[in-house]
Parts: sequence; C-alpha cells; structure tokens
Amino acid sequence: MTVVEILIVLSIVLLVVATVTALLLVNRTKFMALWICCIISLVLLGAERVLQLYQIDGGNVPPLAFAWVGIVVSVSFSICVVCARLLVNHVDRVTHQRRELEKRLMTAVLRTEERQRDVFSRELHDGIGPLLSSAKMSLSALGRAELTEKERMTLRNTSQVIDEAIRSLREISNNLSPHVLNNFGLARGIKNFVDRLSAMHEVKIEFSTDLRDERFDSNIEVILYRVVCELINNSLKHSHCTTINLSLRHANGCLIVEYGDNGCGFTPQSVEQCGMGLSNIRSRVSSLGGKIIINSRPNAGMTARIAVATDGSIEHVAADIYEQISNNKRERRGRNGRRKG
Repeated sequence: MTVVEILIVLSIVLLVVATVTALLLVNRTKFMALWICCIISLVLLGAERVLQLYQIDGGNVPPLAFAWVGIVVSVSFSICVVCARLLVNHVDRVTHQRRELEKRLMTAVLRTEERQRDVFSRELHDGIGPLLSSAKMSLSALGRAELTEKERMTLRNTSQVIDEAIRSLREISNNLSPHVLNNFGLARGIKNFVDRLSAMHEVKIEFSTDLRDERFDSNIEVILYRVVCELINNSLKHSHCTTINLSLRHANGCLIVEYGDNGCGFTPQSVEQCGMGLSNIRSRVSSLGGKIIINSRPNAGMTARIAVATDGSIEHVAADIYEQISNNKRERRGRNGRRKG
C-alpha cells in the first residue's frame, strides 16, 4: 500500500471512532439534531474516503457521486454548526442560572445567619443582661450593710466580676448584631468597630469615609460590615502589621472599600487554598454581585479593593472604578516618591 492509501485507511478508522462516539452522545444532550447531523456527515465522509480508496485501486467512480456526497456533507456540517451554537447558548443559560441560584442560596444563608445572630443578641441582651444587672443591684445593697473587711473584699471582687461579665455580654451582643450598624448605617457601624479595636490594640487603624447618614439596603450594609471586620481581624491576627488604612466611599452608584495594611503579606492563591477567610470574603462580596481584588505578596503587605453596586449596575461601572482606584494609588505613590526625592 502507498502512503496515501495508508492515510486514507487511518482516516476511515478515525471516522468510525468519531461516529461511534457521536452515537453514544445522541441521548446525552438536549440537541439530538446536532449529533444526528454529525453522524450523517461522518458516515458520508467515511464513504467518500472508501470511494477514494476504491478509485486509487483502479475502480471507476462517477464524479457526480463525489459531488452529491460533498453537498450532503456541507449541509450536514452547516446544520451541526447552527445546532452547536444553540447548544452553546443553552450551556450559557444553564451556567448563568446556576450562578444565580448559587448567589440566591448564598444570600439566603447569609440572611439566615444574620437573623440567628440577631436572635442570639436579643436573647443575651434582654435575658441575661437584666439578670446580671439585678445581681449588681443586690450586691450594691449588700455594700451598705455592716460587713467585715474580708466580706467587703469578697463583695468588691464579686462586683468586679459581674461588671466584667456585663461588659463581655455587651461586646458579644454587639458582635453578634451590631446595634450601631442597624440604627445609624454602615459608616457609623464601621467607625464604632474601628474605635473599639483601636482601644484594645496598638495597631494604628486609619478610617476615612465620605458617607454621613446615607442608608443602603440592609443586606449590603451587613455583608460589607462583616467583610471589613473579617479583613481587619485577619490583619490583626496574622499580618503583624502596625498600620491599617481603610476607606469607604460612594461613587458612580457603587460603594467602594479600599483596604490595606503594612504587614508581612502572603500569597493569595495559597492562602485561599488552605484557609476559609478569603474564600468567605469573596463569597460574601459575590452574593451582592460585587467585585473584589486582593493583592499581596510576602513582606509587602496587602491591599483589597471592593466595589458593590447600590443600583444593580456593577458590570458597567466596576472596570472604571478599579481603573480610577489604580490611578489614585499610582498618583499617591508618585507624590510620595517626589517627597522622598
């Protein structure tokens, strides 16, 4: 056999394998016409290769036979391309529906979590809180009685323990359901959280915002508050930083959070694979249809940029926002460099 004949035989074998594969896929997808047309095309191509092999061996094949085979193959492949386009559109719709379902499920989970937090917070505040206050008043009444010095010391110690329990209860209740956030909005809620942490840690936390008394969807406020708290807590626990910079602003129909610390940094890919912190942050932002960019490398700190639409238009403004953020960063670095020079 010549090289051409060997190649024709090999192509026939490959066409048979492809035909069998297409037969197995007929009932696997919604568009059966796609695979039926593929099977017809493959069979006719196989027949054409057989006719070519027969012709090479000296057989007489009418030219019209090749013409009809070519016409049918062309029509079949054209139909395949159209069906393939329909199949791609169908896959895109299914993918979009799956993402929307995942987003709704995530939103439902987060809302349920916040409702449970709110219930626990009220139970602590309205249940255990009054009991501790009653115990405090009872101890105060005992303080007016005639007691020995040892008894007075025991009374003072007990009173201090109750005071500490009341402070811890308030802190736990506020962490579960931040009342300042619910009553006064996102900016005041974050400011209150930053102030409390600044009083307990030596890390300098700088917070700036152009918001005043603006209120947004409660879901947006709560999730962004939790994201900011998670970012700050991660920096305090793991980064060994001395300064945290946080800004919150409202521009172009978006709430924009810019966050950064001067800590030890990390490799984002490896951290997301081994821990749940960054994954939870991304999931929370994604549940709002927002965008988040996290940049970090070892010994170079980290930055996070978050944009969440307040009017449902994140897709057409996010790119402009991030470009504006990057330009602002470059301008600040340029000014700092000129000052150093």
